Amino acid sequence: MGDVTAQRSGATESEATESEVDTLRWMYAEHGGKLRSIALRFTQGDRQWAEDVVQETLLRAWRNIDALRTGGTESLLPWLSTVARRVVIDDLRRRRTRPVEVSDAPLEYLAGADEVDRMLDSVVVTEALRALSPAHREVLVQTYYLGRTVQQAADTLGLPVGTVKSRVYYGLRALQLALRERGVDG
Repeated sequence: MGDVTAQRSGATESEATESEVDTLRWMYAEHGGKLRSIALRFTQGDRQWAEDVVQETLLRAWRNIDALRTGGTESLLPWLSTVARRVVIDDLRRRRTRPVEVSDAPLEYLAGADEVDRMLDSVVVTEALRALSPAHREVLVQTYYLGRTVQQAADTLGLPVGTVKSRVYYGLRALQLALRERGVDG
């Protein structure tokens, strides 16, 4: 109740007159239960939303407290009910214009990126590369792991381009065989 009274047009509760606070307390005591029932109906049973609607309705009542005092109506419930209905309508419109909010609960059970598989693949490939001759291993590292072209690898290694192409071809065949021996099909 205190958070409702603290929001009136920038005023704090200490700036509200005792009469305004008493009137708001009376409104809540007199109409709070009925207003909550009405809000529950408008929100299709969503208790949290209904409580928010009641709070917003009472806040608006407080902002218009002078007009409500002099309004001359016998009961404030019709006015409060109308305001509550408008609050719900405003909330629904606001929800339609915003993307749907989702919780992260389904992500709890979703498998995350598993670095173990990548690490194991790396270990198997490293073992298979060690099984190659140094010449084949050298050209494969230059062309695949370092991303160099055949020409760049030939320049770096001081070999003719044809030799590098040949070593890449036979090195890949040997690597494929070494991986198969380790149970990796590729």
